[in-house]
Amino acid sequence: MADRTTADQELTRSELAAYLRGLADEFERESDEIAVDVGNKTVSLSPPEMVDCEVEVVERSSVLRGQRESIDIELRWKP
Repeated sequence: MADRTTADQELTRSELAAYLRGLADEFERESDEIAVDVGNKTVSLSPPEMVDCEVEVVERSSVLRGQRESIDIELRWKP
């Protein structure tokens, strides 16, 4: 069984940078667990020293919808 916690929110660039900085700080702490804020919930995770990281950038151009860009960052590991 998998527990899934998701949150969608709109952030300013500054707020996003602060969130990513906080996540980076959690990964740099010398602790067995990290705390990840997801919406109004905090999830505790146990990443090992090595983590798989996948980054995908998509740039789309559409006559009807205009230009859209996205970045997906996925981190995976086995605790």
